[in-house]
Amino acid sequence: MVMKNEPPPTPERASLAPAQMIREVPNLPSAPKVLPRLKRLLLDPNSSMDDVVALVRLDAPIAAHVLQVSNSAYFNKGLRCTDVEEAVNRVGYGLVYELVSYAVASQVLVRPLEVYGLGADAIWQQSVACALAAEHLTRFTGDDGSLAYTLGLLHRIGMVVVNEWTLRQRRGLRLTDRGYPVEFTADERRVFGFDQAELGAVLLRSWDFDAETTGALRAQYAPPGAAGPVRLGGLLQTARWIREAVCRAEAVPEPPDRQLLASLHLTTGQLEMAVADVRTRLGAINTLLDERGPEEINPRRAAAPGRNCLVPEPVRVR
Repeated sequence: MVMKNEPPPTPERASLAPAQMIREVPNLPSAPKVLPRLKRLLLDPNSSMDDVVALVRLDAPIAAHVLQVSNSAYFNKGLRCTDVEEAVNRVGYGLVYELVSYAVASQVLVRPLEVYGLGADAIWQQSVACALAAEHLTRFTGDDGSLAYTLGLLHRIGMVVVNEWTLRQRRGLRLTDRGYPVEFTADERRVFGFDQAELGAVLLRSWDFDAETTGALRAQYAPPGAAGPVRLGGLLQTARWIREAVCRAEAVPEPPDRQLLASLHLTTGQLEMAVADVRTRLGAINTLLDERGPEEINPRRAAAPGRNCLVPEPVRVR
């Protein structure tokens, strides 16, 4: 599907701005605030494991999730862990960012989005799949893998705000998914005057994410050649296609625009490799986060009813 520059529709609620919608939603989760702080710690050669542990301890639900995963059959080796410091050391410095990211996703994204017709498990699976896809693509593009992972994980964070606001202000509203690459954006712009990507960027900025991250999130629906942070926005747009290839029950959508792939120096063969890799890693994560442990999990668990991620034949990009 080729993206076209079309005139924006006249919104039904022209006076509403993204920042206003955010203000009108009480008790939004603040868990993602920990991610930019954690990233700064992990990039600082002078920081230590003690600094990481102190940060994790600041958020009780995240600390509890880290403990839960460290006590999974995959990590515990028969010994139960009850201390955050021991838990972080058990999973290792290299894995702690992904582990905390999963904890953030479990707090922020595991909720049904009625306005979009998405169940809680669907939004979590799709967010993690997009995170893994974005990270995988950086092997070929040379971009920052942890930044790409964060972008993928939070690429639909604006939908959480839209859903919460709409349930209070316009209950009964349903938005239509028009498929990759535009998804729900046409309806969002028609109703509100902005889309969830723009809203998500404003929200992440309020959570102290940097301009590079927020700009890329905002640009994920921009057509090839648009002004702004096109590279990471384009990478995220491509990661969304991989997410669809992994998580859709229906036919895989048309591949990303060739101009977009050329701008990222990506080939169709690399896209196929990414789909296979994300499918495998997502299944491994589902196993890791299941308290029963890997030896008790059906290897096709990701295809179970309600998982919203399948294990189909390998994808061939035309």
